[in-house]
Amino acid sequence: MSWISRLAARAPVPVFIAQGEGAPDALARLALNPAIHVVDSPRAACILLVAGRIPSALADCLNRLHDQLPHPRATVLWQSHAMEPFSDAVEVDASGDITNALSATFADLLAGDRPSEADILPDAPPNEWRGIGPHGQGGKGMMGGTPYGRAMAKTDDDIRDGLSLDAYTADFGPFLPMFPAGLALTLTLQGDMIQAVTVAHPPFEGDTAARERLLRLLGLSALALRSLHGQKGDGTFRRLVRLSRARAAIPADLGRLPDGSDVRSRFDAMVAGLQTAPASDTDMTLGDLLVGLEWHEALLVINSLDNATLRGVCARMDASPHSTNDDTHADHDMHAEHMG
Repeated sequence: MSWISRLAARAPVPVFIAQGEGAPDALARLALNPAIHVVDSPRAACILLVAGRIPSALADCLNRLHDQLPHPRATVLWQSHAMEPFSDAVEVDASGDITNALSATFADLLAGDRPSEADILPDAPPNEWRGIGPHGQGGKGMMGGTPYGRAMAKTDDDIRDGLSLDAYTADFGPFLPMFPAGLALTLTLQGDMIQAVTVAHPPFEGDTAARERLLRLLGLSALALRSLHGQKGDGTFRRLVRLSRARAAIPADLGRLPDGSDVRSRFDAMVAGLQTAPASDTDMTLGDLLVGLEWHEALLVINSLDNATLRGVCARMDASPHSTNDDTHADHDMHAEHMG
C-alpha cells in the first residue's frame, strides 16, 4: 500500500445505506460513528451497505443503485441474505462488528487487495434511441420520443392554473435517504409541483426514523444527530428546536388529516417524544395528500406521518396512477435520481 493509500484509509469510510426489511436496530446510530461517513448519494460512496433483507421486487432497484457507486467499490451485507449478484460481498451477521468490517473493506479496496466490483447491469441506455428521429438522436422533431435514451418532458396543463408546462414522470425510492425505507413512488412533476402519484412499493413496516428525517429536511441536521443520541424528549432539545423557529417554516394546514392533525402538530408531537396513534379512520390516499404540493412540501408530509398511517394511505392508492402519459415516463434510478 502506498503512503497516500494508507493516509486515505484513515479517513471515515464513505458509506451509502440501502435499508431493507428487518434492518439492525443499530443502523440508525451508524451516523454517530466517527469512523463512518454516511453519505446521501451513491456517487459519493465507496461502500454500499445493504442492511436487512431486500425483497425480490426491489432487487433491480438495488442493482441500479450498486452500479452508481464509483470505483473502487464494494458491498457489505449486514444481517442480510445472500443474493446472486453480490456473491463476493462481505457478510456481517448479528454477532459481527460492522465498524471493523467497513473499515477493513475500505482499506483493502484502497490497497488493491480487494478488487473493485464490476457493474451488475449491462452498460446500455434504458431506451433504444440510435437511428431513431431525423438526426438519429432518438427524438421526434422538437418534442417527444426518448432523445439519447431518456424520455423528454412534454407540455401538459398545470392543475393549479391551466398553463401548459413541461410535465415529467420519474421514479423515486426505495433507498432515497429522505424517504422512509422501502417507499418507492412514480411521480409526474411540473417544475417541482406534483401532478400525479403512483405507489410502486410501500414503506417497510416498523420504520422509526421519521423524526430525524423531518429535522434534517427543516435544516436541523445537528439536532437530528442529537435525536439519535436519545435526547429528543429532554427540555434542552425541545428548547433548541423552538429557538430554531423551524416550525414556522412549515406551511399552516399542510398535510391535514381527518383527525385534525397537520404537519405542524405532528412535528410538535415528534419533538415532544410523544407516540401518536395511527390515523386508522381516514380513507385518504397518498395521492390525496401529495397531488398539488411542491416537492419540499411533499417530503414534509411523508415524513410527518407515522409508519402505520403512511402504509395505510399507500395501500389505498389505486393500482393505476391519477394521470399517466407513457411518452413522458422515464426509467430513472432513484435517490435524487435513483429507484435503486
